[in-house]
Amino acid sequence: MGSWSLTHWLIVAVVVIVVFGTGKLRNAGSDLGKAIRGFKDGMRGGEEEKPAAAPAAPPQQVAADPHVIDAQAKEKQKS
Repeated sequence: MGSWSLTHWLIVAVVVIVVFGTGKLRNAGSDLGKAIRGFKDGMRGGEEEKPAAAPAAPPQQVAADPHVIDAQAKEKQKS
């Protein structure tokens, strides 16, 4: 009675599946994997820093159109 046999483990597995359902167990497994991966990354610290993102291209200059008025300039003129 002190040792757990294969039939005991099968009964426990069936009860767990019935209570929690396969969807929740699948989600719990993936969440546990993500948590372990995050923990391992945290333990490594800053050893492997991600490469910096490429700088964004500078905004293109738009030709000054005499009919376009900048909103900020228009607000300053009203003040």
